[in-house]
Amino acid sequence: MAEGVQVQEASKGGPGRVLEVFLAALRLGLTSFGGPIAHLGYFREEYVARRRWLDEQTYADVVALCQVLPGPASSQVGITVGIMRAGLLGGVAAWVGFTMPSALALIAFAYGVTAFDVADAGWVHGLKVAAVAVVAQAVWGMARTLTPDKPRITLAIAATVATLALASAWGQVLIITASGVIGWRFLRSAQGTAGGGVPVPVGRGLAIASLVLMTLLLVGLPVGRQFVEHQGLALFDSFFRVGSLVFGGGHVVLPLLEREVVPPGWVTGEQFLAGYGAAQAVPGPLFTFSAYLGAVMGPQPNGWLGGMLALVAVFLPSFLLVTGCLPFWNALRTRPWFQPALRGVNAGVVGLLLAALYQPVWTSAITSPAYFSLGLACFGLLAFWRLPPWVVVALAAAGGAGIGALGW
Repeated sequence: MAEGVQVQEASKGGPGRVLEVFLAALRLGLTSFGGPIAHLGYFREEYVARRRWLDEQTYADVVALCQVLPGPASSQVGITVGIMRAGLLGGVAAWVGFTMPSALALIAFAYGVTAFDVADAGWVHGLKVAAVAVVAQAVWGMARTLTPDKPRITLAIAATVATLALASAWGQVLIITASGVIGWRFLRSAQGTAGGGVPVPVGRGLAIASLVLMTLLLVGLPVGRQFVEHQGLALFDSFFRVGSLVFGGGHVVLPLLEREVVPPGWVTGEQFLAGYGAAQAVPGPLFTFSAYLGAVMGPQPNGWLGGMLALVAVFLPSFLLVTGCLPFWNALRTRPWFQPALRGVNAGVVGLLLAALYQPVWTSAITSPAYFSLGLACFGLLAFWRLPPWVVVALAAAGGAGIGALGW
């Protein structure tokens, strides 16, 4: 395949190629509002239509791979394009360019929350209400696409109930696994399509080493945490585990992160939802919310160092998984059992997201008729008027400030 050979040869480029990838990703990191699906549209325009680094079929194959890996799908697509364009350093450059603008903005927000103690301010409550609207829109949009029939709707509802009953990160992993098994067994009649092969510049030896390192960290970090009492190690373990195990990306990371940082007392529920609301107002991946959490964590705020540590920890699994899975992806997609299992996983993801909409998002933000009205207005602006999320977040903050001032 001629185009595949060209992509692989391009991945051997030097520092100029790496800089080229970084600048292209930085442009996207400063302008890509709207969430992961919108990010994929921005990527296609930049990398396929404008720069012609990939053809349409190769880009579709990359998106298909990243959709089935745990972690942030849009960031993984960017990392993959960077690797294919300029090797492993290109993948790092793509991640830094796309991620750092929003990460730095959220760390700055964490300093503001800590310095001025604004957790109870009306505009911060408005950010929590904006989070309700954004998650509700995500549930609605994903449900229409991923649960189009009665069996998958039923599976999604069952996953919602199970998620609320099994309030732990491992419980959610079990639910996703069970959804895949149920899909494999009962959703075989639906038709699916498989794309072509993905040209990759990563050898199988490096791929296996990446997966081995991923496994060692996933197992070894919790063990080390039992013997070494250090908040930095505990932080890295928690965020690495979240980045390794969250399926669906984007808003599905919310309940996993909440259960890692709020029950231990590292972050209050108010701080958590304020930061999540602020994350809607910045471009780039939602997973940069981890930078805010790492910075604001107690008992004493960790600042920018904690923010960077949490950021690296939550994204490191994406690097290891992309590097480890690329060479084997084509063979996996041809397996007849894979498509029905994936349909089951997708229905389970809808259930996880619906559970997150209720707890902790709804229960913490919708505390009065006024805030319900504000949330409903935000949802309408997002879902029907199609306003950018950052505009809706700004309006929600202003609305929350007004409600607080009026004592509603």
